[in-house]
Amino acid sequence: MISVQEALQLTNTYTKCTQKIINIPLSESLGNVLAKDIESPINMPPFRQSAMDGYALGSIEEKTFTLVGEVKAGDPKDPNLNKGEAIRIFTGAPVPSEAKAVIMQEKVQIVNEQIILEEFPLLNSNIRPKGEQIKKGTIALSKGTVITPAGIGYLATLGVTNVAIYQKPSIAIVATGNELVPPGQDLKYGQIYESNSVTLLGALTKSGFTNVECHKVEDEYTATVSILKKVIDEYDIVLISGGISVGDYDFVGKALTALNVEEVFYKVKQKPGKPLYFAKKESKTIFALPGNPASALSCFYVYVLPTLLKISGHSNCNLRRSTSISDSVYSKKGQRAEFLKARIENEKVTILDGQASSMLRSFALANAMVYLPEEVSEVKVGDSLQLINLP
Repeated sequence: MISVQEALQLTNTYTKCTQKIINIPLSESLGNVLAKDIESPINMPPFRQSAMDGYALGSIEEKTFTLVGEVKAGDPKDPNLNKGEAIRIFTGAPVPSEAKAVIMQEKVQIVNEQIILEEFPLLNSNIRPKGEQIKKGTIALSKGTVITPAGIGYLATLGVTNVAIYQKPSIAIVATGNELVPPGQDLKYGQIYESNSVTLLGALTKSGFTNVECHKVEDEYTATVSILKKVIDEYDIVLISGGISVGDYDFVGKALTALNVEEVFYKVKQKPGKPLYFAKKESKTIFALPGNPASALSCFYVYVLPTLLKISGHSNCNLRRSTSISDSVYSKKGQRAEFLKARIENEKVTILDGQASSMLRSFALANAMVYLPEEVSEVKVGDSLQLINLP
């Protein structure tokens, strides 16, 4: 059995960024990571642009100007503008080449066909120069950048329509257990509703991983070998729920051994999630998660999600860590590190009731997990606690 730190180090060491790069429409790129630098194909703005509704001035030494026309946003014209002349102009419109400044409309008086300035403007005031935001040929966004809504908008202003991104992995979820039935069916004695696959699917979707398929297998060796061979062959990532312990009807470990996967570690000194299994087979990654729902979800956030993010090109792969002051008391019952469902409110953290690995209710109310290292045996009110902030 290894420590949490050793398990994290091993998952990181055995995980590499994918070499699969694809081009996708900019409109579909949210949350992906750029696999190549993007150079701006244009100057932005592509012309001298008015930053105000006002008047473009042919000089800045006079206070009285004759109005000789108008330019609005989108006009393709570049009218002549002489000294002592002004043109009515609107925000975003192209500024005439001879214009020395734009004065906002609130700082002028209009008398007949003339305007009278209330103050002298500075040279080039209220004019956005050509290429002010970015010049043609310079890097707009660098390789490794996570594409945000603002990033999509920024690239759209430059005329970019497609981007090269690291392809996110395909993922199979395999739920094991004779006792499990889908929600909606009538429960027979001894049966429970299967929740791990939909929980993991929701967590994956929330984190931007949508190429996911769910499978179910009963506790039978041949069937387990068959389904695991199929999903390891067809998917980049395999997440197995349950069947990894050492009971008479836990066949996942035996099946994976038969399929010649490379076990990296099995069992972590943590609670919940002690029977966590991590393996590789060539480029494929396999996690066997505990069957208890809270254990499976804890292991997902701590180990699986950072692995998926690193494969997808992210450099910052872990959920955000922080510290907060406890307003709870808690005592450990063993020597393992613990991940406790918790809620942060008003800069304090409450450790929730219902920490059993079989219970999801507290997870449904949590917005963080408290991490207690092996050496911490109890929590008192006022203690500073390490937190993993949940998505």
